[in-house]
Amino acid sequence: MNDSIHQREEARRAHDAPLFADMAGDIDVSFEFFPPKTEKMEATLWDSIQALAPLGPRFVSVTYGAGGSTRERTHATVARIARETSLAAAAHLTCVEATKEEIDAVAEEYWAAGVRHIVALRGDPPTAGSKYQMHPGGYENAAALVAGLRKLHPFEISVAAYPECHPDSADEQADLDNLKRKMDAGANRAITQFFFDPDHFFRFRDKAAAAGITAEIVPGIMPVMNYASVERMSKMCGTQVPSWMGRLFEGLDDHPEARQLVSATIAAELCRKLYAGGERNFHFYTLNRAELSYAICHLLGVRPKPGAEAAAA
Repeated sequence: MNDSIHQREEARRAHDAPLFADMAGDIDVSFEFFPPKTEKMEATLWDSIQALAPLGPRFVSVTYGAGGSTRERTHATVARIARETSLAAAAHLTCVEATKEEIDAVAEEYWAAGVRHIVALRGDPPTAGSKYQMHPGGYENAAALVAGLRKLHPFEISVAAYPECHPDSADEQADLDNLKRKMDAGANRAITQFFFDPDHFFRFRDKAAAAGITAEIVPGIMPVMNYASVERMSKMCGTQVPSWMGRLFEGLDDHPEARQLVSATIAAELCRKLYAGGERNFHFYTLNRAELSYAICHLLGVRPKPGAEAAAA
């Protein structure tokens, strides 16, 4: 990686001073949520949205279940965010189990609801462990979906990127070629799968640039709330979990407060290293809980924006 003079100076400061001393506050953040299944989960979600909204995120996104299993709940959640808050709401949309016409109709519903940002994804098969198959009459992949959305409306479009290679890709080059196709189809940015080693991101960022990908690539950050769950998710998406992380969480199953402190420390340090490497945008996978993401943002110098608290209320 070719570091700029500014990045080298920032890296030196990160080593010579307390890691989070005098952060400049020049960071932009975004947050991801999933649609709630119960009234209790919905209350938790909205508490989290209201807690994080004052930080002035660029956007907040809502996931779309495997096979479109949360289609109605995703739409209801995104539409409510757009209707009841000042936040920019982004809706996840996938190619799975739907024709082009059906997917286009969902996108039209989002546009009519005031949603201007789509996270366009190929999507996971409805049955875990099964191989992805294009739906007859559907979009072949995320690049095709991006191109289709571009024909409908001037959506802002984000897509996924994989610093450690998508499990279905033949190799790293094939994975980069796929990302390039998505960007060439009209995507505005890529948001990465979560990772735990900053060097994985930096190497991927450099390879993407060498491949001619000029759009921003936003690192996706997963604060670890449940280590066993993160291990399972990591195996599914090809993310390496370092052995030292397991040792740090060992013995904390019955100590949720201590586990949160450890989790926030790990994620904040990762963000700090990414910051030293020039990154200024971060996307947090919140799992519908605000505490960890808020604490990490605070360490990074992100503070409530003037007027944002009233808008969130």
